Amino acid sequence: MNQESPDDTSAKWPQPEDRLKMMIVASPHPAVIDVDDLIGRCTFRTQTRSGPGGQHRNRTASGVFIAYRDDELPTEITAEATEQRNQHRNRSVAIQRLRYVLAVSIRTTSMLDPSTQNVKPDVLESELHRKYQRGALKLADENPDKPGLLALVLNDLLVAGGQPSLVVAHWGVSTSRLVGLLKSHAAAWTLVNRIRAHHDRLPLR
Repeated sequence: MNQESPDDTSAKWPQPEDRLKMMIVASPHPAVIDVDDLIGRCTFRTQTRSGPGGQHRNRTASGVFIAYRDDELPTEITAEATEQRNQHRNRSVAIQRLRYVLAVSIRTTSMLDPSTQNVKPDVLESELHRKYQRGALKLADENPDKPGLLALVLNDLLVAGGQPSLVVAHWGVSTSRLVGLLKSHAAAWTLVNRIRAHHDRLPLR
């Protein structure tokens, strides 16, 4: 197994056929698009659920369940929020949770992929990349840009075999900043180390 620090300058790009297989859809990534556009691709349902405090809490139909559907995907992708008594609040939380699930579960083409040399970058993805290029990458979980930002970084890391040292120049940031962003979301961190394991690399820590 290859032992590589995040700043290993000897890191090498894996061949496309050796990459971890993931669900790939056409750009723009669904975590990047406008929330209203995303909602248009989703179905919602509500359900009476007992919230914190037992059966006497949250007995109205305030729980919100959201499902994202795309003809390119083999199955729908879902999220839910049932903690709040307020359905509107649960709806907002469920949408943001779905965006994070999409960010981790689905990939679009990375501009670091050699096959994209003659492909025009997606406008929405390019705008988000420029916005955070050379930035601190410290975003609150509630920030509407964070799921999309994670999605783009994960696109790049899939192509790079989970090696941050290969993608930091594209983002104009230090390895520690990029790793800090990934660590801030557990599912994204898990995926990066899953990609690394696929290429027989030790996990980042």
